[in-house]
Amino acid sequence: MRDFTKELSLLDGRRADMTETLKSWCDVNSGSRNLDGLAQMRDLLADAFARLGADVEIVPSQAHEIVTNDGRIVTQPVGDCLRIVKRPQAPVRVMLAGHMDTVFPKDHAFQSWRMIDADTMNAPGSADMKGGLLVMLHALDVLEQSSVADQIGFEVIVNADEEIGSHGSLKLIGEAAQRAHFACVYEPSLADGTLAGARKGSGNFSAIFSGRSAHAGREHHLGRNALIAAARFADQMDRLSGGRDGLTVNVARIEGGGPNNVVPDRAVVRFNIRVELSDDADWVTQRIDELIAETNGLDGYGAQLHGGFGRPPKPMTPQLEAFFNAVKAIGVELGQTIAWKATGGCCDGNNIAAVGTPVIDTLGVRGAHIHSTDEYVRLDSLEERAKLSALLLMRVAAGDIPNPGRSV
Repeated sequence: MRDFTKELSLLDGRRADMTETLKSWCDVNSGSRNLDGLAQMRDLLADAFARLGADVEIVPSQAHEIVTNDGRIVTQPVGDCLRIVKRPQAPVRVMLAGHMDTVFPKDHAFQSWRMIDADTMNAPGSADMKGGLLVMLHALDVLEQSSVADQIGFEVIVNADEEIGSHGSLKLIGEAAQRAHFACVYEPSLADGTLAGARKGSGNFSAIFSGRSAHAGREHHLGRNALIAAARFADQMDRLSGGRDGLTVNVARIEGGGPNNVVPDRAVVRFNIRVELSDDADWVTQRIDELIAETNGLDGYGAQLHGGFGRPPKPMTPQLEAFFNAVKAIGVELGQTIAWKATGGCCDGNNIAAVGTPVIDTLGVRGAHIHSTDEYVRLDSLEERAKLSALLLMRVAAGDIPNPGRSV
């Protein structure tokens, strides 16, 4: 096998510079609904990735429907994507994906970084996944300075709506995945470096209930309480958890109601479902349809379901296991222990795998407590994980390890 020691040494000593860049990125609020902040983050990323000498393109996302608190279905814009392409006709083609959005809106209290200790930084999006984008960038930078760069082409997709389901970027992600032999996604690993293997599928839903308003005292008997119908539905949905192995239903929110002296005529139930198998999604969808139909059969009531399974399950196929083993072998070269386990979490890797492209989707930094104000990144993992990806890409490009992907 070829010796890439010289190329990997280019990453030595970059930690301080990478840390300062990460701080500046985390200081930009890029919550999924903050279009101005997302535009600012997108421009910072475009400038950073320009060093690769690739074609950089801003791709508009598709607007998607949401359900408002009062049960109306409206269309809402999302942030634009960044697409970076180099050598699309190379013998080996890899897709690298990440997201610039975070779960923290522009009015959230968690807005800046702080050092917990010399190796641990607490910051919004530090692990999920601005740190991962930085790992991706530096891995590609090393690849571009290697002797095998001309043997591998890459397409980077950085979307702005991953945390809200990637509805606006789903088409772009799927098309890019179909052009690639294999894919790398830079979600964070666990704090000890463990990767996510098989992933559950996920669906987000809103059930909209209508009733009939009435005076709570004078004409209570004429009213049809939509909030009660919604609560009954929520209870029945909760009881579906465990109906199939690994199936969980999380009723996250019930909205509706008003003054105490008015029978509420609108309510919304928001819930998430996780499944291990596609058949489980079909099973639970049928149960939901039956419950919606049951409500619609009641006098004066109506129910409508919005949403669906946006991310299918990602099973551990033999092809995917071979890819993980290739990454494990790269880790052995670098003195890194690479392990993986199944998880109930999901990401864009689910959708990439759904088109038949093998993907490892936790190649980002080591960190923990994502989606909370305690989110942190281990700064020593910036160089560490960049070396892992850089060596993987160079080994595949050189033919030292088999191309882990499919024919395209």
